[in-house]
Amino acid sequence: MDYDLELERIVGRINKEKANLVCIQLPDGLKPEAKLIQNEIEKKTKAKVIIWAGSCFGSCDIPLEIEKLGVDLLIQFGHSPWQ
Repeated sequence: MDYDLELERIVGRINKEKANLVCIQLPDGLKPEAKLIQNEIEKKTKAKVIIWAGSCFGSCDIPLEIEKLGVDLLIQFGHSPWQ
């Protein structure tokens, strides 16, 4: 994998928030890495990670249905830095 996905930063945030259920939203280009991302996060946290298989067209594309899942934290990956 040639991307810096900042997984340690994500793990730190999940642990800080004490999130139990985390949803990862990926753009199409990163979806092939979904299982690797899920495994790494679950290995280093107590969280269960689910992958949003729907669209991800940018930071404004938040899945409305996410509330029904009881997700504690939504993490979006994108192509541009977001602070």
